[in-house]
This record gives sequence, C-alpha cells and structure tokens, in this order.
Amino acid sequence: MQIMISKGVFQLCILLCALIVTSIGSHAAERLKLAATTSTVDTGLLDSLLPPFEKKFTVKVDVISAGTGKAIRLAENGDVDCILVHAREQEEKFVNEGHGVNRRAVMCNDFVIVGPENDPARAAGKRDAVSALTAIAGAQAPFVSRGDDSGTHQKEKELWKEAGLAPGGAVPSPPRGAWYVETGQGMGATLTIADEKKAYCLADRATYTAFSDKVGLRILCEGDRRLLNQYAIIAVSPARHPHVNYIHAMRLIGWLTSPEGQKMIGDFKKKGFVLFRPNAYQEGRGIELPH
Repeated sequence: MQIMISKGVFQLCILLCALIVTSIGSHAAERLKLAATTSTVDTGLLDSLLPPFEKKFTVKVDVISAGTGKAIRLAENGDVDCILVHAREQEEKFVNEGHGVNRRAVMCNDFVIVGPENDPARAAGKRDAVSALTAIAGAQAPFVSRGDDSGTHQKEKELWKEAGLAPGGAVPSPPRGAWYVETGQGMGATLTIADEKKAYCLADRATYTAFSDKVGLRILCEGDRRLLNQYAIIAVSPARHPHVNYIHAMRLIGWLTSPEGQKMIGDFKKKGFVLFRPNAYQEGRGIELPH
C-alpha cells in the first residue's frame, strides 16, 4: 500500500523538523572556555566548583589545564574566555596591555619546598625560603623545577634571583649542573618526577597535599611570607576579542567571588585539609598563611 503525501504537506513536515532542531539548539547549554592553573585541576577543586555554576547558568565550562604563562598566551590569542591564574606581575601586565578586564582575587594558599626524607641539603626547618634554596644549591642536591612559565615557576625564579642564584638561566650567570632539572610539566607530574629522583621541589601546598600519599617527599620549608600564593580570575577583553563569551565569563567571576562560591572554596578539603582559602575581599590585607 502506497501512502501519498502532497508536496505542501511534505514541505510543512520539513519546516516543523527545522523548527524543532532550532528550538533544541536554542535551549542547549552555551560553552565557556576557562584556562585554569594546573593546581585547581589536579586537586579536583574545579570538579567541585563548576557543576553548580553550570546548572545555575545553563552553561558548559570547558577547562584547559595550563600553567599561568600558557593560560595568558591562550587568552591573548582569544582562544579562551577567561583565565584562573596565580602570578600577579604577569596578570597586571596582561590587564594593563588591554588583553584582560575585571581581575578579581579569588583565593590563596601557599608554596612549600619539599624534598626527600634524608634531606641531604639540610633544608628542613628553615622558614626562610631563600636560605633553603641557597642550601640546596650549595649542596648541589637534585632539584626539579616545573620550568613551564607557570605561576609556580615564576615564584621559584623570584626566589632564586633573591638568593643571587638562578639555575636554568632565570638571570645572567647562573650556576648550572646536572643537579637542576626542568620538567616542562604540571605540578602533579613534577612532584612525581622529583619523588623518583629523590629531589627537592617548590610546590603549591594544595597539589602537594593531594599527591602526598603518592610521593615520599616531605615539607621542609614553609611559612615564609614570600611563599604566599594568590589566585585571581580575569575575563578576556571583549574589546580585543569580540567573539569571546564575556557575559558568562563575568558570571563565572561573580560566582567564584560570591558568598556561595567563596564558601564552597573554603569547604573544599582533601585528606581533611582545606586546600584553598577564599579571599575575594581580603587580598593583600594581612592574610595569614594557611597551614
């Protein structure tokens, strides 16, 4: 039996199908591209923070895990909509050059110098990070650096420079040798390599805590004010890159710095430890280092 469909009915069916597809597309979640420092990814923080935001604003956040330097380069090229990073000098340069807008402090933790249990450089117990690094360099003890232009790498280079030393060429005339190794990788991978080599390493406390049951390294130097680690979120400038999802970037900034978002950050723990301290309203105002 043949079913005859008139041309008019057929065209109506095509139109209805097109309207249905359009309707479905219009209600699909928008996408927001976020380049975020590896510590926020490796610790699982974003896995906790982003789902409530995505549900609230019907948006899907695509996270690119990258060190601060790479995250900023992606933003400068207009390849992401916002960045979550931790290197104040680079952040301010990024904003001042017109690439980013609305920088907001989000949270902080601190850096620690970790090393092998036997501590051949005798860095243990030093609260002065520069003195600890000087001891490590003097002993030519193995040191593993991220070497990836991340916020952690930038902090490490600042400390070596203050010590008058600069392994890897951070400033002219550095001491060089097989004792200093750059991985070019994220914090988790760098900690793993440092553990394998029984080496020292500068790490953010959050990632170290998350990996502490996977590596045999222990904290040897902590508490120096130089080791404060501030995180901030910045929207990519829509004036520079009109295609970016500026509306949702600003919504994410609002979410992370809102009382609700700040509480979620403060409640996030691993192994019973709070990994990040929310400080959207306290940046630079006498914050105690988290321990």
